[in-house]
Amino acid sequence: MGILSNSPEAATPKLRRALGLWDLVLYGVIVIQPTAPMPVFGVLSNRGRGHVVTTILLAMIAMLFTAISYGRMARVYPSAGSAFTYVGREINPAIGYITGWSMVMDYMLNPIICIIWISQQSHNFAPVIPYGAWALFIATLFTGLNILGIRTSARINAGLACGMGIVIAIFFVTAAHFIFGHPYDGFAFFSRPFYDPQTFRAGSVLGGTSIAVLTYIGFDGISTLSEEAENPRRNILIATVLTCLVVGFLSAAEVYAAQLVWPASQPFPDETTAFVYVAGRTWMPLFGIMGLTLIVANFGAGMGAQIGAARLLFGMGRSNALPKSFFGAIEPKRKVPRNNVLFVGAIALIGAFALNYDLGAEMLNFGALIAFMGVNLAALMRFYVREKIRKMTNLVPPLLGFFICLLLWVNLSRTAEVAGAIWMAIGIGFGLWKTRGFRSALVNFEIPSDEG
Repeated sequence: MGILSNSPEAATPKLRRALGLWDLVLYGVIVIQPTAPMPVFGVLSNRGRGHVVTTILLAMIAMLFTAISYGRMARVYPSAGSAFTYVGREINPAIGYITGWSMVMDYMLNPIICIIWISQQSHNFAPVIPYGAWALFIATLFTGLNILGIRTSARINAGLACGMGIVIAIFFVTAAHFIFGHPYDGFAFFSRPFYDPQTFRAGSVLGGTSIAVLTYIGFDGISTLSEEAENPRRNILIATVLTCLVVGFLSAAEVYAAQLVWPASQPFPDETTAFVYVAGRTWMPLFGIMGLTLIVANFGAGMGAQIGAARLLFGMGRSNALPKSFFGAIEPKRKVPRNNVLFVGAIALIGAFALNYDLGAEMLNFGALIAFMGVNLAALMRFYVREKIRKMTNLVPPLLGFFICLLLWVNLSRTAEVAGAIWMAIGIGFGLWKTRGFRSALVNFEIPSDEG
Protein backbone atom coordinates (compact mmCIF):
# COMPACT_ATOMS: atom_id res chain seq x y z
CA MET A 1 0.00 0.00 0.00
CA GLY A 2 1.64 3.20 -1.10
CA ILE A 3 1.63 6.63 0.43
CA LEU A 4 0.81 9.45 -1.95
CA SER A 5 1.77 13.00 -1.05
CA ASN A 6 2.93 16.32 -2.49
CA SER A 7 -0.59 17.35 -3.45
CA PRO A 8 -0.87 20.98 -4.58
CA GLU A 9 -1.24 23.16 -1.52
CA ALA A 10 -3.95 25.25 -3.16
CA ALA A 11 -6.13 22.16 -3.56
CA THR A 12 -5.81 21.16 0.08
CA PRO A 13 -8.74 22.28 2.28
CA LYS A 14 -7.50 24.34 5.21
CA LEU A 15 -8.78 25.02 8.69
CA ARG A 16 -8.38 28.44 10.32
CA ARG A 17 -5.42 28.92 12.67
CA ALA A 18 -6.99 30.73 15.61
CA LEU A 19 -5.90 28.89 18.77
CA GLY A 20 -3.04 30.03 20.97
CA LEU A 21 -1.20 27.95 23.57
CA TRP A 22 -3.65 28.64 26.39
CA ASP A 23 -6.64 27.99 24.11
CA LEU A 24 -5.18 24.52 23.55
CA VAL A 25 -4.56 23.96 27.26
CA LEU A 26 -8.11 25.08 28.07
CA TYR A 27 -9.47 22.75 25.41
CA GLY A 28 -7.50 19.83 26.83
CA VAL A 29 -8.52 20.57 30.42
CA ILE A 30 -12.19 20.90 29.44
CA VAL A 31 -12.19 17.64 27.44
CA ILE A 32 -10.54 15.76 30.31
CA GLN A 33 -12.64 17.84 32.78
CA PRO A 34 -11.30 19.88 35.73
CA THR A 35 -13.60 17.64 37.80
CA ALA A 36 -12.21 14.46 36.22
CA PRO A 37 -11.48 12.48 39.42
CA MET A 38 -14.78 13.33 41.09
CA PRO A 39 -17.05 10.75 39.40
CA VAL A 40 -14.56 7.93 40.11
CA PHE A 41 -13.46 9.10 43.57
CA GLY A 42 -15.45 6.44 45.42
CA VAL A 43 -14.24 3.65 43.15
CA LEU A 44 -10.61 4.76 43.49
CA SER A 45 -10.90 5.05 47.26
CA ASN A 46 -12.29 1.54 47.64
CA ARG A 47 -9.97 -0.05 45.07
CA GLY A 48 -6.83 1.72 46.33
CA ARG A 49 -7.75 1.26 49.99
CA GLY A 50 -7.81 5.01 50.55
CA HIS A 51 -4.72 5.97 48.53
CA VAL A 52 -6.55 8.03 45.89
CA VAL A 53 -3.95 10.80 45.78
CA THR A 54 -1.17 8.28 45.18
CA THR A 55 -3.06 6.57 42.35
CA ILE A 56 -3.80 9.93 40.66
CA LEU A 57 -0.14 11.01 40.79
CA LEU A 58 1.14 7.62 39.56
CA ALA A 59 -1.35 7.75 36.70
CA MET A 60 -0.16 11.25 35.80
CA ILE A 61 3.42 10.02 35.50
CA ALA A 62 2.25 7.11 33.35
CA MET A 63 0.26 9.33 30.96
CA LEU A 64 3.05 11.89 30.63
CA PHE A 65 5.05 9.39 28.56
CA THR A 66 2.24 9.10 26.01
CA ALA A 67 1.63 12.88 26.13
CA ILE A 68 5.27 13.48 25.19
CA SER A 69 4.93 11.09 22.25
CA TYR A 70 1.82 12.93 21.04
CA GLY A 71 3.46 16.31 21.35
CA ARG A 72 6.66 15.28 19.58
CA MET A 73 4.75 13.68 16.70
CA ALA A 74 2.60 16.81 16.32
CA ARG A 75 5.84 18.75 15.73
CA VAL A 76 6.59 16.55 12.76
CA TYR A 77 3.03 16.23 11.45
CA PRO A 78 0.84 19.22 12.42
CA SER A 79 -2.25 17.50 11.02
CA ALA A 80 -5.86 17.16 12.17
CA GLY A 81 -5.51 13.40 11.57
CA SER A 82 -3.48 13.05 14.79
CA ALA A 83 -2.60 9.41 15.63
CA PHE A 84 -4.00 8.26 12.28
CA THR A 85 -1.42 10.37 10.46
CA TYR A 86 1.48 9.68 12.85
CA VAL A 87 1.17 5.90 12.65
CA GLY A 88 0.39 5.85 8.94
CA ARG A 89 3.42 7.92 8.02
CA GLU A 90 5.92 6.36 10.42
CA ILE A 91 4.89 2.69 10.48
CA ASN A 92 2.47 1.70 7.72
CA PRO A 93 -0.59 3.28 6.00
CA ALA A 94 -2.78 0.24 6.78
CA ILE A 95 -1.82 0.30 10.47
CA GLY A 96 -2.41 4.06 10.47
CA TYR A 97 -5.87 3.47 9.04
CA ILE A 98 -6.63 0.87 11.76
CA THR A 99 -5.37 3.30 14.42
CA GLY A 100 -7.57 6.04 12.98
CA TRP A 101 -10.55 3.69 12.97
CA SER A 102 -9.98 2.90 16.66
CA MET A 103 -9.78 6.64 17.35
CA VAL A 104 -13.09 7.17 15.55
CA MET A 105 -14.68 4.78 18.09
CA ASP A 106 -13.03 6.64 20.98
CA TYR A 107 -14.02 10.10 19.77
CA MET A 108 -17.55 9.13 18.70
CA LEU A 109 -18.27 7.45 22.03
CA ASN A 110 -17.11 10.36 24.18
CA PRO A 111 -19.95 12.71 23.16
CA ILE A 112 -22.37 9.78 23.34
CA ILE A 113 -21.61 8.94 26.98
CA CYS A 114 -21.62 12.65 27.86
CA ILE A 115 -25.09 13.03 26.32
CA ILE A 116 -26.27 9.93 28.21
CA TRP A 117 -24.88 11.17 31.56
CA ILE A 118 -26.17 14.73 31.18
CA SER A 119 -29.60 13.58 29.98
CA GLN A 120 -30.00 11.13 32.85
CA GLN A 121 -28.96 13.69 35.46
CA SER A 122 -31.11 16.42 33.89
CA HIS A 123 -34.07 14.04 33.91
CA ASN A 124 -33.45 13.47 37.63
CA PHE A 125 -33.50 17.24 38.23
CA ALA A 126 -36.57 17.77 35.99
CA PRO A 127 -38.40 14.41 35.76
CA VAL A 128 -41.36 15.95 33.91
CA ILE A 129 -39.08 16.18 30.84
CA PRO A 130 -38.35 12.66 29.48
CA TYR A 131 -34.82 11.37 28.94
CA GLY A 132 -35.32 11.33 25.15
CA ALA A 133 -36.16 15.03 25.04
CA TRP A 134 -33.06 15.89 27.06
CA ALA A 135 -30.89 13.74 24.77
CA LEU A 136 -32.27 15.45 21.65
CA PHE A 137 -31.74 18.89 23.18
CA ILE A 138 -28.16 18.24 24.34
CA ALA A 139 -27.09 16.60 21.04
CA THR A 140 -28.57 19.51 19.06
CA LEU A 141 -26.87 22.05 21.33
CA PHE A 142 -23.47 20.34 20.98
CA THR A 143 -23.79 20.32 17.20
CA GLY A 144 -25.07 23.88 16.83
CA LEU A 145 -22.34 25.40 18.98
CA ASN A 146 -19.58 23.47 17.20
CA ILE A 147 -20.84 24.55 13.77
CA LEU A 148 -20.39 28.18 14.83
CA GLY A 149 -16.62 27.69 14.55
CA ILE A 150 -13.50 26.93 16.55
CA ARG A 151 -13.11 30.46 17.96
CA THR A 152 -16.64 30.32 19.41
CA SER A 153 -15.85 26.91 20.89
CA ALA A 154 -12.68 28.32 22.45
CA ARG A 155 -14.65 31.14 24.14
CA ILE A 156 -17.22 28.65 25.44
CA ASN A 157 -14.40 26.48 26.79
CA ALA A 158 -12.98 29.47 28.66
CA GLY A 159 -16.40 30.21 30.16
CA LEU A 160 -16.91 26.60 31.24
CA ALA A 161 -13.43 26.44 32.78
CA CYS A 162 -14.13 29.65 34.70
CA GLY A 163 -17.45 28.37 36.04
CA MET A 164 -16.05 25.01 37.12
CA GLY A 165 -13.02 26.74 38.60
CA ILE A 166 -15.27 28.85 40.85
CA VAL A 167 -17.11 25.78 42.16
CA ILE A 168 -13.84 23.89 42.74
CA ALA A 169 -12.45 26.94 44.59
CA ILE A 170 -15.58 27.02 46.79
CA PHE A 171 -15.08 23.33 47.53
CA PHE A 172 -11.46 23.93 48.59
CA VAL A 173 -12.54 26.77 50.91
CA THR A 174 -15.38 24.81 52.51
CA ALA A 175 -13.18 21.70 52.79
CA ALA A 176 -10.45 23.68 54.57
CA HIS A 177 -13.04 25.18 56.94
CA PHE A 178 -14.38 21.69 57.70
CA ILE A 179 -10.96 20.07 58.14
CA PHE A 180 -9.52 22.69 60.48
CA GLY A 181 -12.82 23.00 62.34
CA HIS A 182 -12.65 19.36 63.47
CA PRO A 183 -10.06 17.55 65.60
CA TYR A 184 -7.33 15.57 63.86
CA ASP A 185 -4.39 13.44 64.99
CA GLY A 186 -1.43 15.59 63.94
CA PHE A 187 0.81 15.07 60.91
CA ALA A 188 -0.38 11.50 60.33
CA PHE A 189 -3.84 12.80 59.47
CA PHE A 190 -2.46 14.90 56.61
CA SER A 191 -0.05 12.24 55.27
CA ARG A 192 -2.53 9.34 55.37
CA PRO A 193 -4.08 10.06 51.91
CA PHE A 194 -0.60 9.55 50.40
CA TYR A 195 0.45 6.59 52.53
CA ASP A 196 -1.42 4.77 55.26
CA PRO A 197 0.75 1.94 56.67
CA GLN A 198 -2.31 0.13 57.98
CA THR A 199 -4.05 -0.19 54.61
CA PHE A 200 -1.28 0.15 52.01
CA ARG A 201 -1.02 -2.79 49.60
CA ALA A 202 1.03 -2.47 46.43
CA GLY A 203 -1.46 -4.57 44.45
CA SER A 204 -4.39 -2.42 45.57
CA VAL A 205 -2.60 0.82 44.71
CA LEU A 206 -1.59 -0.47 41.26
CA GLY A 207 -5.15 -1.64 40.67
CA GLY A 208 -6.41 1.81 41.59
CA THR A 209 -3.81 3.39 39.30
CA SER A 210 -5.12 1.38 36.33
CA ILE A 211 -8.49 3.03 36.91
CA ALA A 212 -7.03 6.46 37.68
CA VAL A 213 -5.28 6.52 34.29
CA LEU A 214 -8.72 6.83 32.72
CA THR A 215 -8.98 10.25 34.41
CA TYR A 216 -6.54 11.57 31.79
CA ILE A 217 -8.07 10.09 28.63
CA GLY A 218 -8.87 12.99 26.32
CA PHE A 219 -5.56 14.88 26.34
CA ASP A 220 -4.83 13.43 22.88
CA GLY A 221 -7.66 15.56 21.51
CA ILE A 222 -5.28 18.54 21.52
CA SER A 223 -3.32 17.00 18.65
CA THR A 224 -6.44 16.93 16.43
CA LEU A 225 -6.41 20.76 16.55
CA SER A 226 -2.92 21.00 15.03
CA GLU A 227 -4.24 22.72 11.91
CA GLU A 228 -6.11 25.31 13.94
CA ALA A 229 -3.24 26.07 16.33
CA GLU A 230 -0.82 28.93 16.06
CA ASN A 231 2.77 27.63 15.84
CA PRO A 232 1.61 23.98 16.14
CA ARG A 233 5.10 22.46 16.08
CA ARG A 234 5.81 24.20 19.38
CA ASN A 235 2.44 24.66 21.03
CA ILE A 236 0.92 21.18 20.65
CA LEU A 237 3.75 19.51 22.59
CA ILE A 238 3.76 22.15 25.33
CA ALA A 239 -0.06 22.18 25.60
CA THR A 240 -0.31 18.38 25.77
CA VAL A 241 2.24 18.06 28.56
CA LEU A 242 0.87 21.11 30.42
CA THR A 243 -2.65 19.68 30.24
CA CYS A 244 -1.54 16.41 31.85
CA LEU A 245 0.30 18.30 34.57
CA VAL A 246 -2.54 20.76 35.25
CA VAL A 247 -5.16 18.00 35.38
CA GLY A 248 -2.88 15.76 37.44
CA PHE A 249 -2.04 18.25 40.18
CA LEU A 250 -5.56 19.71 40.26
CA SER A 251 -7.05 16.20 40.51
CA ALA A 252 -4.58 15.25 43.26
CA ALA A 253 -5.52 18.39 45.24
CA GLU A 254 -9.25 17.68 44.85
CA VAL A 255 -9.08 14.08 46.04
CA TYR A 256 -6.60 14.98 48.80
CA ALA A 257 -9.09 17.45 50.26
CA ALA A 258 -11.90 14.95 49.78
CA GLN A 259 -9.99 12.20 51.60
CA LEU A 260 -9.33 14.51 54.54
CA VAL A 261 -13.03 15.39 54.72
CA TRP A 262 -14.21 11.79 54.32
CA PRO A 263 -11.53 9.29 55.48
CA ALA A 264 -11.38 5.94 53.73
CA SER A 265 -12.34 4.16 56.94
CA GLN A 266 -15.86 5.61 56.60
CA PRO A 267 -18.03 3.91 53.93
CA PHE A 268 -19.80 6.04 51.31
CA PRO A 269 -23.60 6.04 50.99
CA ASP A 270 -23.08 5.49 47.25
CA GLU A 271 -19.73 4.71 45.62
CA THR A 272 -20.62 6.30 42.27
CA THR A 273 -21.64 9.70 43.69
CA ALA A 274 -19.21 9.67 46.63
CA PHE A 275 -17.65 13.06 45.83
CA VAL A 276 -21.03 14.78 45.85
CA TYR A 277 -21.57 13.46 49.40
CA VAL A 278 -18.11 14.74 50.34
CA ALA A 279 -18.99 18.20 49.01
CA GLY A 280 -22.27 18.13 50.93
CA ARG A 281 -20.46 17.29 54.14
CA THR A 282 -18.31 20.44 53.83
CA TRP A 283 -21.34 22.66 53.11
CA MET A 284 -24.84 21.27 52.50
CA PRO A 285 -25.78 23.60 49.57
CA LEU A 286 -22.67 22.33 47.78
CA PHE A 287 -24.35 18.93 47.37
CA GLY A 288 -26.65 20.28 44.64
CA ILE A 289 -24.11 22.75 43.30
CA MET A 290 -21.53 20.00 42.79
CA GLY A 291 -24.08 17.80 41.03
CA LEU A 292 -24.87 20.65 38.62
CA THR A 293 -21.16 21.31 38.13
CA LEU A 294 -20.60 17.72 37.04
CA ILE A 295 -23.34 18.19 34.45
CA VAL A 296 -21.53 21.30 33.19
CA ALA A 297 -18.22 19.41 33.14
CA ASN A 298 -19.72 16.65 31.02
CA PHE A 299 -21.22 19.27 28.71
CA GLY A 300 -17.80 20.77 28.07
CA ALA A 301 -16.22 17.35 27.65
CA GLY A 302 -18.89 16.19 25.20
CA MET A 303 -18.75 19.34 23.10
CA GLY A 304 -14.96 19.21 23.02
CA ALA A 305 -15.00 15.55 22.06
CA GLN A 306 -17.33 16.32 19.16
CA ILE A 307 -14.81 18.89 17.92
CA GLY A 308 -12.06 16.28 18.08
CA ALA A 309 -14.17 13.65 16.31
CA ALA A 310 -15.06 16.05 13.50
CA ARG A 311 -11.41 17.03 12.98
CA LEU A 312 -10.28 13.41 13.04
CA LEU A 313 -12.88 12.48 10.40
CA PHE A 314 -11.73 15.49 8.36
CA GLY A 315 -8.13 14.26 8.49
CA MET A 316 -9.18 10.77 7.41
CA GLY A 317 -11.48 12.13 4.69
CA ARG A 318 -8.86 14.47 3.25
CA SER A 319 -6.40 11.58 3.22
CA ASN A 320 -8.96 9.42 1.34
CA ALA A 321 -9.32 6.83 4.11
CA LEU A 322 -13.00 7.86 4.21
CA PRO A 323 -15.08 9.31 1.32
CA LYS A 324 -13.30 12.59 0.62
CA SER A 325 -16.20 14.50 -0.94
CA PHE A 326 -18.13 14.33 2.34
CA PHE A 327 -15.61 13.96 5.16
CA GLY A 328 -12.85 16.08 3.58
CA ALA A 329 -15.02 19.13 2.94
CA ILE A 330 -14.68 22.50 4.71
CA GLU A 331 -17.51 24.99 5.16
CA PRO A 332 -16.07 28.10 3.44
CA LYS A 333 -17.42 30.84 5.74
CA ARG A 334 -16.45 29.56 9.18
CA LYS A 335 -13.71 27.16 8.01
CA VAL A 336 -15.12 24.19 9.94
CA PRO A 337 -15.77 20.61 8.71
CA ARG A 338 -19.54 21.10 8.97
CA ASN A 339 -20.48 17.76 7.42
CA ASN A 340 -18.44 15.95 10.05
CA VAL A 341 -19.91 17.97 12.93
CA LEU A 342 -23.42 17.09 11.74
CA PHE A 343 -22.45 13.45 11.21
CA VAL A 344 -20.98 13.09 14.70
CA GLY A 345 -24.01 14.83 16.18
CA ALA A 346 -26.38 12.40 14.48
CA ILE A 347 -24.38 9.34 15.57
CA ALA A 348 -24.14 10.69 19.13
CA LEU A 349 -27.91 11.12 19.30
CA ILE A 350 -28.52 7.57 18.02
CA GLY A 351 -25.94 6.19 20.45
CA ALA A 352 -27.61 7.97 23.37
CA PHE A 353 -30.65 5.73 22.79
CA ALA A 354 -28.78 2.55 21.77
CA LEU A 355 -26.07 2.29 24.48
CA ASN A 356 -25.83 2.51 28.24
CA TYR A 357 -23.19 4.59 29.99
CA ASP A 358 -21.06 1.71 31.29
CA LEU A 359 -20.67 -0.08 27.95
CA GLY A 360 -19.98 3.20 26.15
CA ALA A 361 -17.22 4.11 28.60
CA GLU A 362 -15.57 0.68 28.33
CA MET A 363 -15.62 0.78 24.53
CA LEU A 364 -14.14 4.29 24.61
CA ASN A 365 -11.14 2.98 26.54
CA PHE A 366 -10.66 0.17 24.00
CA GLY A 367 -10.21 2.64 21.13
CA ALA A 368 -8.23 5.21 23.09
CA LEU A 369 -5.61 2.74 24.32
CA ILE A 370 -5.05 1.35 20.81
CA ALA A 371 -4.39 4.89 19.59
CA PHE A 372 -2.05 5.57 22.52
CA MET A 373 -0.04 2.42 21.75
CA GLY A 374 0.17 3.38 18.08
CA VAL A 375 1.43 6.90 18.80
CA ASN A 376 4.10 5.61 21.18
CA LEU A 377 5.32 3.15 18.53
CA ALA A 378 5.31 5.91 15.89
CA ALA A 379 7.43 8.13 18.18
CA LEU A 380 9.78 5.20 18.80
CA MET A 381 10.22 4.65 15.06
CA ARG A 382 10.66 8.33 14.26
CA PHE A 383 13.00 9.47 17.01
CA TYR A 384 14.93 6.30 17.87
CA VAL A 385 14.86 3.56 15.23
CA ARG A 386 15.41 5.89 12.26
CA GLU A 387 17.90 8.20 13.94
CA LYS A 388 21.62 7.77 13.24
CA ILE A 389 22.45 8.62 16.86
CA ARG A 390 20.18 6.67 19.15
CA LYS A 391 19.54 8.27 22.52
CA MET A 392 17.96 6.65 25.55
CA THR A 393 15.78 9.73 25.97
CA ASN A 394 14.17 8.85 22.64
CA LEU A 395 13.76 5.17 23.59
CA VAL A 396 12.51 5.07 27.17
CA PRO A 397 9.44 7.41 27.14
CA PRO A 398 7.64 5.87 24.12
CA LEU A 399 8.58 2.34 25.17
CA LEU A 400 7.22 2.85 28.68
CA GLY A 401 4.15 4.59 27.27
CA PHE A 402 3.45 1.65 24.95
CA PHE A 403 3.75 -1.06 27.60
CA ILE A 404 1.69 0.85 30.16
CA CYS A 405 -1.12 1.25 27.63
CA LEU A 406 -0.83 -2.39 26.57
CA LEU A 407 -1.14 -3.52 30.19
CA LEU A 408 -4.30 -1.48 30.61
CA TRP A 409 -5.75 -2.62 27.29
CA VAL A 410 -5.40 -6.35 27.99
CA ASN A 411 -7.17 -5.82 31.33
CA LEU A 412 -10.33 -4.32 29.82
CA SER A 413 -13.60 -6.16 30.43
CA ARG A 414 -14.62 -8.98 28.09
CA THR A 415 -17.68 -7.00 26.96
CA ALA A 416 -15.52 -4.07 25.88
CA GLU A 417 -13.09 -6.39 24.10
CA VAL A 418 -15.88 -8.10 22.13
CA ALA A 419 -17.62 -4.83 21.19
CA GLY A 420 -14.29 -3.25 20.27
CA ALA A 421 -13.30 -6.25 18.16
CA ILE A 422 -16.58 -5.99 16.23
CA TRP A 423 -15.95 -2.28 15.56
CA MET A 424 -12.40 -2.98 14.39
CA ALA A 425 -13.62 -5.82 12.12
CA ILE A 426 -16.07 -3.43 10.45
CA GLY A 427 -13.29 -0.92 9.79
CA ILE A 428 -10.86 -3.51 8.44
CA GLY A 429 -13.64 -4.91 6.25
CA PHE A 430 -14.26 -1.46 4.80
CA GLY A 431 -10.54 -1.08 4.10
CA LEU A 432 -10.45 -4.45 2.33
CA TRP A 433 -13.44 -3.51 0.18
CA LYS A 434 -12.12 -0.04 -0.62
CA THR A 435 -8.72 -1.30 -1.78
CA ARG A 436 -9.90 -4.59 -3.30
CA GLY A 437 -8.01 -6.65 -0.82
CA PHE A 438 -5.35 -3.97 -0.12
CA ARG A 439 -4.14 -4.17 -3.72
CA SER A 440 -4.45 -0.41 -4.19
CA ALA A 441 -3.45 2.58 -2.07
CA LEU A 442 -5.73 3.11 0.90
CA VAL A 443 -4.49 6.43 2.23
CA ASN A 444 -3.30 9.67 0.66
CA PHE A 445 -1.77 11.60 3.55
CA GLU A 446 -1.72 15.37 3.22
CA ILE A 447 0.25 17.48 5.71
CA PRO A 448 -0.64 21.17 5.45
CA SER A 449 1.80 24.01 5.99
CA ASP A 450 1.98 25.85 9.27
CA GLU A 451 0.60 28.99 7.64
CA GLY A 452 -3.04 29.84 7.15
